[in-house]
Amino acid sequence: MSSGTLTNEGNNEEMVPAAPSDVSRESREKPALWRVGSMESDQRHGRIFGVLFILTFLTSIPAALIFDSVALDDPAGFIAGSGNENLIYLAVMLEFFLIIANVGTAVVLYPIARRQSRVLALSYVAARIMECVFIAGGIIFMLGIVSLRQDAPGAAELAMSLGALKDWTALFGPGMVVPFGNGLILGYLMYKSGLVARGWTWLGLVGGPILFVSNLGTLFGWWTESSISALLVAPEFIWEAFLGIYCAIWGFRRDSPILEESVR
Repeated sequence: MSSGTLTNEGNNEEMVPAAPSDVSRESREKPALWRVGSMESDQRHGRIFGVLFILTFLTSIPAALIFDSVALDDPAGFIAGSGNENLIYLAVMLEFFLIIANVGTAVVLYPIARRQSRVLALSYVAARIMECVFIAGGIIFMLGIVSLRQDAPGAAELAMSLGALKDWTALFGPGMVVPFGNGLILGYLMYKSGLVARGWTWLGLVGGPILFVSNLGTLFGWWTESSISALLVAPEFIWEAFLGIYCAIWGFRRDSPILEESVR
């Protein structure tokens, strides 16, 4: 074989090297276009994450107020005929959409958060799902109270028991899972990744444990729910409200290290 010609030994045909073409140039340009698209996709995920977080407020707070005022303050009176059961159905639907929004926040965040830590990203998804398990249980208990009103209006003690079970689901779900999920896990993810301003993440990192201890004290009877307990909820509440509003309007911080990888 000569130094200037490539041959195929089987059929002695010359193999001529392909000349450079525009295809290689296009293939070099595609990664840059893909990276720009990834940044825009990340920001879209960030805004959806924020909107879903806002929806968790718009569904959970009205639902809790309706449940308490219509049935939970006096379950026996409710099944005896006081209160509007259609309001309970409305609150049930609100909590159903709360479940969707809760899981949605974790699913939307996961593709980005896993760049920082796959374990923490999965942990946040798991925490959200566990929270929703308790919420779903509470929905069933409330529907049970409505069923008693329709079928057994004299079962006051059973209605009281179902109301107490609903309160327990609220204590363990939003009360004890959320401090770990939205407080510690999400707060640490946001702190390490810089997806939002790190100073704000301390509200979750500190507020989560405070909320957990507050609800732990309620569980063991160290104290009763009071204005002080409500005050201890404030840091976690502000942290989650900040996340929703900030991300819904601005998305994630563009100088976050895990977003910078998308534009390098």
